[in-house]
Amino acid sequence: MNSLANWLAHCERLHPKNIDMGLARVRTVAERMALKFDCPVITVAGTNGKGSTCAMLEACLLEAGYRPGVYTSPHLVHFQERCRVHGDTVQPDDLLPHFARVEAARTLDSEVSLTYFEFTTLAILSLMASSPIDVAILEVGLGGRLDAVNVIEPSCSIITSVDLDHMDFLGHDRETIGREKAGIMRTGRPVIVSDPVPPQSVIDHATEIDADLWLFGRDFNFTGDKQQWGWAGRGRRYSGLAYPALRGANQLVNASGVLAALEALRSEMPVTAQAIRNGLGMVELPGRFQIVPGQPALVFDVAHNAHAVAALAENLDAMGFYPTTHVVFGAMADKDVAPMLARVGPLADRWYFCDLPTERAAKATELQDVWQKGNTRQDVQASIHSDPQAALDAAVAAADPADRIVVFGSFFTVGGILANGIPRLDAPHLSS
Repeated sequence: MNSLANWLAHCERLHPKNIDMGLARVRTVAERMALKFDCPVITVAGTNGKGSTCAMLEACLLEAGYRPGVYTSPHLVHFQERCRVHGDTVQPDDLLPHFARVEAARTLDSEVSLTYFEFTTLAILSLMASSPIDVAILEVGLGGRLDAVNVIEPSCSIITSVDLDHMDFLGHDRETIGREKAGIMRTGRPVIVSDPVPPQSVIDHATEIDADLWLFGRDFNFTGDKQQWGWAGRGRRYSGLAYPALRGANQLVNASGVLAALEALRSEMPVTAQAIRNGLGMVELPGRFQIVPGQPALVFDVAHNAHAVAALAENLDAMGFYPTTHVVFGAMADKDVAPMLARVGPLADRWYFCDLPTERAAKATELQDVWQKGNTRQDVQASIHSDPQAALDAAVAAADPADRIVVFGSFFTVGGILANGIPRLDAPHLSS
């Protein structure tokens, strides 16, 4: 196959399920590939905050002079966004030999069936393992214990947060979900738990396997005022830190976990205070409370579960007053959208529900029905649209220059707009 698109189409056809929990098939193919890393590996799991944590780790390590490789998922616009080497997104053609390598190992002797996520994960891990990197940063796709990323042995694990999401696969309460995420821990290796109130199951598993547990509030913590913040960990402190370039109060919790991980790996990869300051000050991650200045202002956020939407609502509230808030919303069919809509409801004056380009998405009409059942405000309007861009166009047409437009609910919702570039809104109706 001579293109990434062809390989991805091949991966889509291989397995009857989108998600098939279990490591046996992935491990078999990884062993056939002799897949391993000759550098420290940091594995990041959690309900929310994984992408931000990976981006901050990468930025600090780049500033310290290291060559990180990063694997994250899903992507916003292009598949190759899932892999960065030395700070740069890999080129599609660079992935082709690694897809071929996975296919050769998969079909060797007895054929092994892999899901799209498993196949593509192995291809990206193969590329990273063959690249001259100093550290690998791997984001878990779903859960932890049975996620394809967990076939790689981590030097350090991070659990960012534990909340209710993917409950059909991971369990219906925080304790059960926490146990799944704790599966990335290893005996004798550091595990950083950024969640301020972690489930007991996470702590218990660390104790059972004798992992080196770093707990937020016990082993590391942060303080801050409006100008700067400070961090304290095991025997080390940083003061006078600028706030991370990623917006939102929740990013300090993620940044604290990042500093704990860097401290835990200090003997292998020392990072200076200046590299940390520079890295946190320059980190970028599209779609995470991303504010695009303009008339009206535009906010992108991939928040797609109640926990993430609660953080989004707090961040929106902290932005100050806007005469009207227009909200573009699209979501996957397996999401419990009622609490998400309820959380943003008090801030939203006009809803634009949209279809998404995947069979796994809820229809705009279904989203509007859920909203109508829970809506208690008589002054709010709603409409349905064929895709995120059409919804945004309608919002722009209705908005005044001093308003804001918020786009959230899924990677597909945000990506459906960013695929056309970052919009710069300049209120054309001002001059009419």
